[in-house]
Amino acid sequence: MSIPQSGGGPIERHEQLAQYLADGCKPKSDWRIGTEHEKFGYCKDTLLPLPYEGKRSIRAMLEGLRDAHGWAEIREGGHIIGLEKGGANISLEPGGQLELSGAPVETIHETCDEVNTHLREVKDVADRIGAGFIGLGAAPVWTHEQMDMMPKGRYKLMNEYMGKVGTMGRVMMRRTCTVQVNLDFASEADMVQKLRVAIALQPVAVALFSNSPFFEGKLNGHKSWRSRVWRDLDAARTGMVPFVFEEGFGFERWVEYALDVPMYFVYRNGEYIDALGQSFRDFLKGELPALPGETPTLSDWADHLTTLFPEARIKRFIEMRGADGGPWRRLCALPAFWVGMMYEQGPLDAAWDLVKGWDAETREALRVAASVDGLAAEVAGVKLLDVAREAVAISRAGLEERARAGAGGMIPDETHFLNALQESVESGKAPADELIDRYHGDWDGDLDRIYADYSY
Repeated sequence: MSIPQSGGGPIERHEQLAQYLADGCKPKSDWRIGTEHEKFGYCKDTLLPLPYEGKRSIRAMLEGLRDAHGWAEIREGGHIIGLEKGGANISLEPGGQLELSGAPVETIHETCDEVNTHLREVKDVADRIGAGFIGLGAAPVWTHEQMDMMPKGRYKLMNEYMGKVGTMGRVMMRRTCTVQVNLDFASEADMVQKLRVAIALQPVAVALFSNSPFFEGKLNGHKSWRSRVWRDLDAARTGMVPFVFEEGFGFERWVEYALDVPMYFVYRNGEYIDALGQSFRDFLKGELPALPGETPTLSDWADHLTTLFPEARIKRFIEMRGADGGPWRRLCALPAFWVGMMYEQGPLDAAWDLVKGWDAETREALRVAASVDGLAAEVAGVKLLDVAREAVAISRAGLEERARAGAGGMIPDETHFLNALQESVESGKAPADELIDRYHGDWDGDLDRIYADYSY
């Protein structure tokens, strides 16, 4: 989840809302890659989730990273709730999932180095306190009651609201994890093309990265239970946003969508003020019940944009949001997959050619089918494995064209980061398929085995 935004002045004209998004436009030379990933922490002896307090806890993890690895703490209400260093942040999801929001970097080599350094630091601290961390899309065994709610005001408000607008919002908050990448755009037209490709191909990402076939100790009938959860969370702020594909779509249309999404909060003086279900349109008029007579700042607008949860979204960059959390190879493969398609024009055009014939019903049906059947999904003659194979090939061509060398020039480009995905499109199997095979095979139905075999 995002941290509070800052630095925005008063909103005096409606045009500022779209301009805020447009100010994210950058020349290609300034495009960067920001990777975020979440993982579950647990106590090694009991295999139960880490609580917030105690000797083996989320708080102990944050303090250990602060003291041993040079991170600066972030506090809210007297509680340590995050860390920052060198443009990166470590934050907490509602159920204690530990998230790295990486610094903006130029190459996949750098983002993967960052991921590896972070996981080494996490393991160092976790080993000292008897904890472990695992990358999965959903908690395989734990119940809602076993997972502490983290002491953040935003989450308290969201927890209250989620029970009113869907059936799975609280499951998402406590018991799911993702990996995502944030990418730049050059212009409004570039944003439109990239966002359309991103939305249309999220089902491919769901399938390739599917890694949550278990829930509450048993098979759940889905390759990506996390994706299933997001389908019944809050219809006002989730989904495949079909208006993105309509003629004339641009920054202003996204603004209108965002203004129609009910608010969660306003952040003032370190406190989250309850604005649940209220309207940002009323806020613009000085008629917000939570703050009568007050009008918003651009920081309030930036905060509100973080409460929209479609499969891909725009702020001052584009976020790809469809993938389950997973093993370290997949944490590096996700940014490689999207950068290869998005950061060179030829591959971007090829990716658009791949999906431009799909209508809204097909895109939504693929999203549903991907969560259930993964790479075996098929909708109206569209076989997701075939699309995934083509998408990975397009991405590989894009990374070859980028030709960003690593290891001091020893590695000529970033294509090797796609190797895990190449294996999937050749075998037809994603991580979820491997987990199911293990469950029916050498684990003999014992899900406790997942922790020893799949932890970082």
